[in-house]
Amino acid sequence: MEMYNVIVRFFQNGGAFMYPIAIVLVVGVAIAIERWLVLTSAKVANRRAFDTIMALLKKKDYKSLVAEARKSKVPMYRIVAAGVVRFSNGSRREEVEYAMEEGVMEALPPLEKRTQYLATLANIATLLGLLGTIIGLIAAFTAVANAAPSEKATMLSSSISVAMNTTAFGLISAIPLLLFHAVLQTKTIEIVDSFEMAGVKVMNSLTDAASRSKTRETDKQ
Repeated sequence: MEMYNVIVRFFQNGGAFMYPIAIVLVVGVAIAIERWLVLTSAKVANRRAFDTIMALLKKKDYKSLVAEARKSKVPMYRIVAAGVVRFSNGSRREEVEYAMEEGVMEALPPLEKRTQYLATLANIATLLGLLGTIIGLIAAFTAVANAAPSEKATMLSSSISVAMNTTAFGLISAIPLLLFHAVLQTKTIEIVDSFEMAGVKVMNSLTDAASRSKTRETDKQ
């Protein structure tokens, strides 16, 4: 209860700029939670899709893989299916790789969506805190100028203390938002790296399958 009273008093003493900073913090936390859930779900779904894809590739069941990709919204299916279709049409290795890279580029924007806002909101919170402090100091010095000499020191120290609350709250809001931004960026990079890793493994699997087929044909002849 004591901690709650301290927080409320701190917030009330900060002045009007505490409210927009609080709004920025709430919006940033909401974005961070939403992005965390989306990226976590995407990571799990892509991992499951990759396991299914590798099982189908071992069976050389390319038609089922392509059919699964057409009805699924998981990027992993679409990326791999694009390469498998090119490979089935007799395209060169470079063309197959380009097709999968194009799929990765298409999958990237939804993963990065709104994450960059967190860095912007952190900067806004910091700047609002500084602006609130500057306006508070201006008001403090204006009030002190008209005060009695014996009261100036006391008024100035208390006014400056209140004015600095907005800077403190701006930093309190900005620091976690920057941490959320860094964590979400790392999570996004991990998913993109998994796409690239899957592309390499799928390409090697297709190439190995093609090489074994050619070897069997040569042995038969």
